[in-house]
Amino acid sequence: MTWQDFQLNFQRIRDNKLFEIFVITIILFSSLMIGIRTYQLHPIAENVLAFLDYAVTLFFLVEILIRMAAEPRLRDFFKKGWNVFDFVIVVVSLIPLDDSEYALIARMLRLFRVMRLISFIPELRVLVSALISALPRMGYVALLMFIIFYLYAVIGNLLFSQINPQLWGDLGIALLTLFRVATFEDWTDVMYETMAVYSLSWMYYISFIFFSAFVFLNMMIGIVVDVLDEEHKKMAAEKLGETLEEHETFEKRIELEVAELHRKLDRLLEQKSTRP
Repeated sequence: MTWQDFQLNFQRIRDNKLFEIFVITIILFSSLMIGIRTYQLHPIAENVLAFLDYAVTLFFLVEILIRMAAEPRLRDFFKKGWNVFDFVIVVVSLIPLDDSEYALIARMLRLFRVMRLISFIPELRVLVSALISALPRMGYVALLMFIIFYLYAVIGNLLFSQINPQLWGDLGIALLTLFRVATFEDWTDVMYETMAVYSLSWMYYISFIFFSAFVFLNMMIGIVVDVLDEEHKKMAAEKLGETLEEHETFEKRIELEVAELHRKLDRLLEQKSTRP
């Protein structure tokens, strides 16, 4: 058999749904083992889990090698970010740290195997990709939110520091108090305390909550929803072997054709209604 024949077999294994389900099952099993090892176990159970951990590590190594061999060229494997992500996790799992003073680090690194579920489940990939894509836009909203927090913290310190220095004594403490107000953690207690001295101080809290809890939160949600829609379109385009621009062009063309059909239908109905 030639290497191309082996490569075709590896591609069949990689694209097989049963193989994907089996890999996902092993990932879940590995995650379960990590959770079980947080309990006090019998030494025999510890040895069994250690053996299973080595077996899972070996399986992940074989699985990543199959996926690498299935690519026409090895560098094609590393062109996809999720493949690089899986490769790094598998390589890190191979580092022999269990019998050293870094055993805790080894366990924590193996915990990242759970993250491999993201690369195998398309919907999870869409969610993570949307989150990463939304971060720059969310960063501007977070910057604007920080400016509002900063202004209100300074005002709160100037007005209320004499009432309760533990909540408004300096800028840092005032920011923490405002974060408490924004998360609605007993914020009315803070408000009523200042209202005993400044009866109109409720306006300060209500306006701050309006900005932080309603405006900025909805802006964040809007950004995430918008990016999620874009990622779903990208995934649909990838399934059809198209680029996002081609997919959007196709959708617009369909919408125009449907609109044109509606107009023709309306004209036919008008002509029919005007006939004697």
